Amino acid sequence: MNKASLKAYFDTAATRLPRWRKRNRTYHRLLEDYFSFFIPRGSRVLELGCGTGDLLAAVDPGYGVGVDFSPKMLELARQRHPSLQFLEGDVEEFRFTETFDYIILSDLVGSLWDVQAAFEAMCSACHDRTRIIISNYNYLWEPAIQMAEKTGLKQRQPLQNWLSTSDITALLSLTGFETVTTGKKIIFPKNVPILSWLFNRYLVNLPLLRTWALTNFIIARPATVRDEEYTVSIVVPARNEKGNIENAILRTPVFGSHQEFIFVEGNSSDGTWEEMLRVREGHPEKNIKVFKQSGKGKGNAVREGFEQAGGDILFILDADLTTPPEDMPKFYDALRRNRGEFINGCRLVYPMEKQAMRFLNLVANKTFGMLFSYLLGQRLKDTLCGTKVLFRKDYEMIRDNRHYFGDFDPFGDFDLLFGAAKLNLKMVEVNVRYKDRAYGTTQISRFRHGWLLLRMTLYAARKLKFF
Repeated sequence: MNKASLKAYFDTAATRLPRWRKRNRTYHRLLEDYFSFFIPRGSRVLELGCGTGDLLAAVDPGYGVGVDFSPKMLELARQRHPSLQFLEGDVEEFRFTETFDYIILSDLVGSLWDVQAAFEAMCSACHDRTRIIISNYNYLWEPAIQMAEKTGLKQRQPLQNWLSTSDITALLSLTGFETVTTGKKIIFPKNVPILSWLFNRYLVNLPLLRTWALTNFIIARPATVRDEEYTVSIVVPARNEKGNIENAILRTPVFGSHQEFIFVEGNSSDGTWEEMLRVREGHPEKNIKVFKQSGKGKGNAVREGFEQAGGDILFILDADLTTPPEDMPKFYDALRRNRGEFINGCRLVYPMEKQAMRFLNLVANKTFGMLFSYLLGQRLKDTLCGTKVLFRKDYEMIRDNRHYFGDFDPFGDFDLLFGAAKLNLKMVEVNVRYKDRAYGTTQISRFRHGWLLLRMTLYAARKLKFF
């Protein structure tokens, strides 16, 4: 089948498509729910191979454009969704004059004549923060889909390209994109009370059953290489850390085009607040801000510190200095060079100083690292490391979407991790050598905080995986 016959097929199929969508509304409703989860309402969204535009409309874009090469499909799309724009063209050759926050390719790659050409053409619609979201059939379902078409349960399709997730990620890499995360959804595409809910919400996410999911999701971003300098804000939440305050200044190297320190004091009893004031006065060459937090806990301190920050890049530096301040330039370079968009510290690779982390804490760190890697869809070894770095504009998006998770995190780390995962930010880890405390004692209660972390893991599962 050549392109001309493909176009003729979709023109002919256009008038029957609404009827088929209604017959398979469970599958299409689930697709709409998943894409709406990935794409924040009000975004600039482009859909390639948009058909009648129903999926594009479902994600509620602030500005939505659909492209398809079937005039009959586009005629229906304009009738059904007059608030959206629809353009006729071949997505393998189309060149865009504007960019989008999200680009959708839903059940499209199987019908493309040249997938690589389509991905290369898509580059013209991307800025460096664009997310590409691809859904396609799992090739293990090919016999079932062919049987459904023969028995009239599904609309007949032209001969398909059966690409695996690894095939698609390889083509994305070849055309200048980097895969952020992959996932599998929908194992029961028909509506059967209780069973559909049980399989599609829960069982499809389990390690063995997910292999048989109908739909693969791939989320990618442009692999842009940057080498720019940015201003940085280093937020240091501190409670009873008097002996570490000045060292946080003295031991942090100078990096970035401008640097500011933001100390947030948390109701200390050892003179930490007075020490912060002394250090600010004693180092006028540094841009030092000092605040008392209005609430309790590190999470509150981090959020209030970030609100006071003026830098392009936001750092969290724990005041115990067990993650060495000398390593902060590594985090900065990883972010500014676009190696990732959320940079997390990892203390579990290099040998630790003897008292740096107790055995039970180490076991908990490794366990939660595995759990959160599964839940977040990206590999992280040390989710409990306090040092985290991201662009302020990304933090503002996390903050503005915080209502999805609510105010659940007293630590501040998981509010950021969950928010970054929801936005599909690329997460990478920087390995650091974990040091003993030079002053004070740990403020972590292994059992009380461990129970709280377990509760947050279950919360994350419900909000990020089993939704």
